[in-house]
Amino acid sequence: MREVFQQELAEVQERLVEIAGMVAVSIEKATSAFNESDVSLAEEVIADDPKIDALTVELDELAITILARQQPVARDLRIVVSALRISASLERMGDMSTHIAQLARYRFPDKVIPKSLRPTFREMGRLDVEIAKMLTELLTSEDMKLADTIRNEDDKIDALHLSVFDAVLGETWKGQASDTVDATLASRYHERFADHAVSIAKKVQYLGTGDWHPGLSS
Repeated sequence: MREVFQQELAEVQERLVEIAGMVAVSIEKATSAFNESDVSLAEEVIADDPKIDALTVELDELAITILARQQPVARDLRIVVSALRISASLERMGDMSTHIAQLARYRFPDKVIPKSLRPTFREMGRLDVEIAKMLTELLTSEDMKLADTIRNEDDKIDALHLSVFDAVLGETWKGQASDTVDATLASRYHERFADHAVSIAKKVQYLGTGDWHPGLSS
């Protein structure tokens, strides 16, 4: 029975890695669609989001079955419960990608963001993609150095997020009301995507070290 239980725990990890990989692809496509006004890519992201949702539901069902049948305790219990929470964060990251893609589709054939802010959003998108890739590697390898790197990259996104607000609220801003709304929403989606990644990194770090790190909070 113990061997079966360990196989089930391994399957939980494999499924988390699979979902994280899909999220990484999703945000990469979404940011490209957003920055390049590529409606085809945007449609792909939107169409693939239900697949991410379905996989998270399947993972949750597996975790709940393990809890009911195996009744794990101590670290094993924390692993299964953490998997449930991590899957929820991954699902939300997929949603953030979809929201970014929806903005691109809604504004097509125009670009979503005025020219003055495009470099900022390109950098936010690049950082989100890098964070998503690092998160997939973290879930695969449990290399705790990646958790710290994800946090540091999130700090950069937070700073860019604040700069967007400074820009749209500044006296020199010449965008229309729709530009202000789009920039604010898009910046928030990018920022929340990274926040969920940090939340996952915190949980993985806790499982690996037994130490809780408030500095990794979302």
